Amino acid sequence: MTTTATAPKSSLDTVETVPSFVRDSWWTPDAGAAASAVPVLDASTGELLAKVSTEGLDLADVVDYGRTTGQTELGTLTFHQRALKLKELAQYLNARRDHFYELSAQTGATKIDSLVDIDGGIGVLFTFGSKGRRELPNSQVVVDGPMEVLSRDGSFAGEHIYTRIPGVAVQINAFNFPVWGMLEKFAPAFIAGVPTIVKPATPTGYVAAAVVKAMIESNILPKGSLQLISGSARTILDHLDYRDLVAFTGSASTANALKSHPNVVQGGVRFTSETDSLNAAILGPDAVKGTPEFDAFIKSVVTEMTVKAGQKCTSIRRTIVPRELVSDVVAAVGARIEERVVVGDPRAEGVTMGALASLEQLADVRAAVQAMLDAGGELAYGTLDSPKVTKADGGVGVVESGAFMSPVLLSWADAEAEAVHSLEAFGPVSSVIGYTDLADAVRLAARGGGSLVASVCTNDPAVARELVTGIAAHHGRVLMLNREDARSSTGHGSPVPHLVHGGPGRAGGGEELGGIRSVMHHMQRTAIQGSPNMLTAVTGVWHTGADRNFTVETEGTHPFRKPLATLHIGDAVRSELRQVTLEDITAFANSTGDTFYAHTNQAAAEANPFFPGIVAHGYLLLAWGAGLFVEPAPGPVLANYGLESLRFITPVAAGDSIRVTLTAKKITPRETDEYGEVAWDAVLTNQNDEIVATYDVLTLVEK
Repeated sequence: MTTTATAPKSSLDTVETVPSFVRDSWWTPDAGAAASAVPVLDASTGELLAKVSTEGLDLADVVDYGRTTGQTELGTLTFHQRALKLKELAQYLNARRDHFYELSAQTGATKIDSLVDIDGGIGVLFTFGSKGRRELPNSQVVVDGPMEVLSRDGSFAGEHIYTRIPGVAVQINAFNFPVWGMLEKFAPAFIAGVPTIVKPATPTGYVAAAVVKAMIESNILPKGSLQLISGSARTILDHLDYRDLVAFTGSASTANALKSHPNVVQGGVRFTSETDSLNAAILGPDAVKGTPEFDAFIKSVVTEMTVKAGQKCTSIRRTIVPRELVSDVVAAVGARIEERVVVGDPRAEGVTMGALASLEQLADVRAAVQAMLDAGGELAYGTLDSPKVTKADGGVGVVESGAFMSPVLLSWADAEAEAVHSLEAFGPVSSVIGYTDLADAVRLAARGGGSLVASVCTNDPAVARELVTGIAAHHGRVLMLNREDARSSTGHGSPVPHLVHGGPGRAGGGEELGGIRSVMHHMQRTAIQGSPNMLTAVTGVWHTGADRNFTVETEGTHPFRKPLATLHIGDAVRSELRQVTLEDITAFANSTGDTFYAHTNQAAAEANPFFPGIVAHGYLLLAWGAGLFVEPAPGPVLANYGLESLRFITPVAAGDSIRVTLTAKKITPRETDEYGEVAWDAVLTNQNDEIVATYDVLTLVEK
């Protein structure tokens, strides 16, 4: 998205090279490579900070080390063990944020900008550390969906599983979020068990390098699980194949060049990208001046224009409002900027918007704005001249060596102008365009050609429904903003690790985050076929038809008397039959208050197509089932904490009998506790061996 400045060779000789971390050691090029090094400058002062070069780095060796050592080391851990390491790593980085903040300020980022980047990135580690333990098994295989029976006798069946891809995850990141951009890609890859190779953007890569240094010094990560390339890696795709994944964030032109590489087109490299995005914010017709929605909308627009100096792939580029409200919106945005925004060196007191990442980035943004002005846009607020800014020493003046720019708001007499829907100024720039009706607003939003995010600001449910359903397929995320969530909302431009980040079309067509969904992007889904015993062996989950060990009969021990250390998948217990009487049904109805006619009115029950007459309550049968399988002595079963997948299949009438068969289906030890979860396959059958109900019983059991 940007180029870098040049500096005199003598100056480059005096600064350090940002190191790479490869093959579990720090690496810098030989002294003779200084001539090819790229300078890195302070965004606010132009001071030479460092140089970047990968001259002489063997990228094939880097990839091979990840595929071998990294894969081997990560492969010794379960999902839960990896998740715990992420939590531990997040705590370690959290204690060292002040150092990262100091470095981030040199990129032009204010403290709030740095919070979004640094705290946001660490927050992703915390989130995946939690979700990995709550939503994945404590194993290395994920079962996707139920078993499919493929033979009449049940001896042949199929299922889908996820296992990790056998290569490396290469992340190529943009300059705007050197920490968040790295950690939001690293976390799901690590949970999946896939080694990561990080390639940060040159202007801010030194911040990413500092975070990687801390991650390595923590001694939390397995060998080979994380490598860093500080500098050019143009040929890295030459060394990748179908085993590997590339996650790219940056310009559409670069993404298209990478996607056309033979190893992507023909070699099967998984490629996901997040690129340019002309995100929209739509103001509903009800949200007129003076409403909470209007105020929330203006606040959101100005925030997205100025946080990170507008250098966010999720910033609002097109502010789409009712035509009659255009002047009100322009005036309110300008007033809020005047009131709230102070441009300057982020290390100076009171500054709320810092510099762009580089002088080259500044030139690119100004050129894009000029092109939009030439295409019919008008300056509604701001200027392209160098602004007076607050300097680090507190003085105010023009700083030609700093990449400073005033916020710019453009207005368009012609909402159909091609430029407003095709040109992105990647800085503190937004355009206001007017719509005639909701259908027009939907059409204008869609003209962005696919975006990462859009906001809809309205307090009218019908308006929200029409706008959201109209634009959803063109966007990866839609924020609905009104008076109820204006204060609690995370904001238009803030992706959260729980929800998908990415978008169709112009936005790259990729998808990141989204909780455990993003872990699955680093895994291969495979259909497996075989007998229930073989499916059980591969997945670690008992399947109907697989062998059982009725422990009371074979060992003289009820399976509830077995701690996790001796309990095995397939351990089971089968109860005796218990007869249901009309008196039992009536007593349950009276004691619970569940007097539904099927349990109390013979004529009405017989008229129901599902029942032969009065039948037992399903919950009566579940309660009896618990009584039939329980072993009452204390421990090792500590608690019953729920049921899953409950289905009632065959009604039970007075005079029928039921029994329960309980089988240890899945065993999940907790890494940090002296107990784990056991899911038991429970089947209620009647005296004719017909299935009455199926469900899973969840218990907590001592290790």
